[in-house]
Amino acid sequence: MADLTASSSPQPAERTSLLRSGPFLIGSATLACWVICALFGRYFVPYDPFAEDILNALAPPFTDHWFGTDQLGRDVFSRVVLGSRDILIVAPVATCLATLLGTALGLVMGYFRGMIDDVVSRLLEAVLALPSVIVALLVIVALGNSQTTVIVVIGLSFAPSIARTVRSAVLSEQDLEYVAAARLRRENSAHIMFVEILPNILQPILVESTVRLGYAIFAVATLSFIGFGLQPPSPDWGLSISTNYGMIGGGFWWTVLFDALAIASLVIGINLIAEGLHGALDG
Repeated sequence: MADLTASSSPQPAERTSLLRSGPFLIGSATLACWVICALFGRYFVPYDPFAEDILNALAPPFTDHWFGTDQLGRDVFSRVVLGSRDILIVAPVATCLATLLGTALGLVMGYFRGMIDDVVSRLLEAVLALPSVIVALLVIVALGNSQTTVIVVIGLSFAPSIARTVRSAVLSEQDLEYVAAARLRRENSAHIMFVEILPNILQPILVESTVRLGYAIFAVATLSFIGFGLQPPSPDWGLSISTNYGMIGGGFWWTVLFDALAIASLVIGINLIAEGLHGALDG
């Protein structure tokens, strides 16, 4: 059997490199801040994010409201903080679904090769040829708008990319001695794929999944922006931008800016983590 301890977990040198990686540390700190906001934000926000106060509508930032108020007088800071909750549920769950499905497909494609690989590869290429947001819209229109539907659609959209990464990793492991030894022991295909090969390709899967998480966040925000995600009065970032972007022309930039910065900071943080992981694991 393959040396799982050596391959499936970072070695001391890799962990040291990771802890010294500026991008990884900055990205982790950014992600941690938003996770704290999602979990505990309701305990420290200064206002009820759903409370309307028409008399204070469109108040500018740095008055009684740090980020100002929107067109209904709701506190923008409170809504930005709590708006992280939904996106940090939907995007990670969708990414996990994509990773599970993509890993299984990639293992089958890379291990069996031949006709199975050709047929599945053509199907995945057909899916990848279509913009993921367009596919998501078609499915959501057909099945109805719900959080579960968004998770499933995004998960299925990103699975092909992960499958191709896993397939390439499996092909590079196919001819190694531990796989040959497992075959000589007459281990079945499922055992060889999931017990022998999978632990040795966890590193590229981890990096690819982290990258896909960043894309999933953008996808969730985009669907909310065009009205196919969460519905009002949710403080979801994409939905808040959609609701208030018409205010920019009147000079009320704060109703959109802080939500957009929140999305950008979260995606950048995720990408920095992926960059740090890639550098540490390849180094």
